[in-house]
Amino acid sequence: MLNLSAQLNTYLVIGAMLFGFGVCGLIRRPTLIGMLIAAELVLCGASINFMAFNHFLAPDPTVGQIMTLFIMAIAAAEAAIAMSILVCIYRDYKSIELENLEELSG
Repeated sequence: MLNLSAQLNTYLVIGAMLFGFGVCGLIRRPTLIGMLIAAELVLCGASINFMAFNHFLAPDPTVGQIMTLFIMAIAAAEAAIAMSILVCIYRDYKSIELENLEELSG
């Protein structure tokens, strides 16, 4: 029987799928909250790849874990800042649809 949980390719495929779903979501979502969730999927896919390479290929086991912790910290800061911007946009425009925010384009 094939043990799928112990193969690097399995983790890389899962990470690539999450990354692809995130990029597709960034392109196709009309709302800013949907785009924020898609960006989190991109970061999650990158984290899985770091952890997989760390587990299977790295001589030092802490390198991938430290990178994943940095990615988690960046994702948390991104979510907090993006949600505060969304609250400000909603107060001014009463909507978070991208089509309604033409004034912000510069």
